[in-house]
Amino acid sequence: MAYPLAPLGPHTGLRGMVSAADHLAATAGIGLLARGGSAADAAVGAAAVMAVTSPYLCGLGGDMLAVVSAPGTDPVALLGVGRAGSGVDAARLRAEGHSVMPVRGDFRTVPVPGAVDGWLALHARFGRLPLDEVLDPAVELAEEGFVASLMLSLASNLVYQVPGAQELCPDGPLALEAHVRLPSVARTLRAIATNGRAGFYSGEFGRNLVELGRGVYAQADLESDCAQWCTPSTLRVWDHDLWTVPAPSQGYLTLAGSWIAERVGLGTDPADPEWAHLVVEAARAAGHDRPEVLYDRPDGQSLLDEERLAHAAARIRPDRAAPPDVTADVAPARPEPAAGLGRIADGDTTHLCAVDADGLGVSLTQSNALDFGSHLVAGSTGVFLHNRGVGFSLVPGHPAELAPGTRPPHTLSPMLATRPDGSLSYLVGAMGGDAQPQVLQQVLARMLHAGQDPATAVTAARVSLAAPAAGPFRLWWGDDLHVLVEGHAPPTWVDELTNRGHRVIPIPAFEPNGVGGIQIIRVARDGDGRSGSGARHFVGAADPRSPCAATASR
Repeated sequence: MAYPLAPLGPHTGLRGMVSAADHLAATAGIGLLARGGSAADAAVGAAAVMAVTSPYLCGLGGDMLAVVSAPGTDPVALLGVGRAGSGVDAARLRAEGHSVMPVRGDFRTVPVPGAVDGWLALHARFGRLPLDEVLDPAVELAEEGFVASLMLSLASNLVYQVPGAQELCPDGPLALEAHVRLPSVARTLRAIATNGRAGFYSGEFGRNLVELGRGVYAQADLESDCAQWCTPSTLRVWDHDLWTVPAPSQGYLTLAGSWIAERVGLGTDPADPEWAHLVVEAARAAGHDRPEVLYDRPDGQSLLDEERLAHAAARIRPDRAAPPDVTADVAPARPEPAAGLGRIADGDTTHLCAVDADGLGVSLTQSNALDFGSHLVAGSTGVFLHNRGVGFSLVPGHPAELAPGTRPPHTLSPMLATRPDGSLSYLVGAMGGDAQPQVLQQVLARMLHAGQDPATAVTAARVSLAAPAAGPFRLWWGDDLHVLVEGHAPPTWVDELTNRGHRVIPIPAFEPNGVGGIQIIRVARDGDGRSGSGARHFVGAADPRSPCAATASR
């Protein structure tokens, strides 16, 4: 097997592994494993560190979703997804002139954050170490400080004037390699470590949220646990069982697109321009009716009905792109895009995965939605609030219409794969907004179907659908659908995709905007790597499109 040259090659380990978009998070996670913690401890500890060092991606004021595989049992899914406050009113927003949800500066776009409840649920079910020990690396970094990354210093230009952001940006935008301290965030983390969810939702954070929301939230909204354990959505593709979080997540699109790609005969040579065409068309076919079917629903598995998917696969032709007017049987409602936002949300999320020596694996994605979220801060806590509510519809009667106590359609799509014998094979997830299922589908095709190792798969060129005129998380409403092609793609891709009728936009090599950033851990076995028998070891890869990404192992 040929691996990419260092430093982009794979990392290996025998006793545990953590892959994250920040080296400090990966280091914290592997340290918790070394102290006897489980993969759940490592994942929660790494997630908390990401909330400190990368608040433009995720934080205490956002959501998290996860899929967990424990040896001998089927995987389980965790939705740490908050619900809209009891004071929201779609009709009032429409009366104010809104056709889509406000993006910034409006608490009605801020569902109750679910990340903390998600962390606590994951730790309570699968953790081994005390919660204060798990959160200690994040507390230490917040109190004693860390060096601002390039991405944090650039992103700070977006929020340095936002009320409440002065702890992060005391003297304006952060200089590169500035020393950052966040004592208010450390205080909030300590309250969680000491008092659990009450220390957060009923403490300083909760009080600030209710007060600042001015009627959007009641205290009872914060008393309802945002974390929900549930049965994952699952589908067998390329001799593996794929598992992801159910609706309101769009994770079903990863599974559906992969199934459709297999159905239409996707080849094993990713350099072939037909390969790129078919993965694009499979993603289009899987998501043709996404705006109408993705909402806070109890039966997400129905979105993976094989008759439904076969009908979608029948639209695909190997020699041409499906025209826009036939990608759906019924055209979805198309509200006006949000003003001033010329492209889809293409990041502002982070994924991490962890596995321990016992074989427990966690695939976890968390997010503030768009960079620093709503550009609102929960008062004295210094916590930036997400704007995941931008996914709600304001179309009257739409199944995803904004309503009190409902969860918005969600882009976060963590997943994992198991072998036919049930043993864990891969932990995979991505940043990338609407593009997450598309890029995950391509990486899965490379690994499960073409036999590539994780590092080769994660560094390979990607294609991704984009609608430059669509608003955040509204790719499928965009009439100007284009295909982004990375600069290190095979030379024939651009011409051949264009010849098949795609509108192509070349982008630089390793460009995270639009093609995401992926973290992978493969749980390999001695021998051919597909059988559940033999000694176990781990092979991981962190995406170079995330400049600080790292994989740590034991």
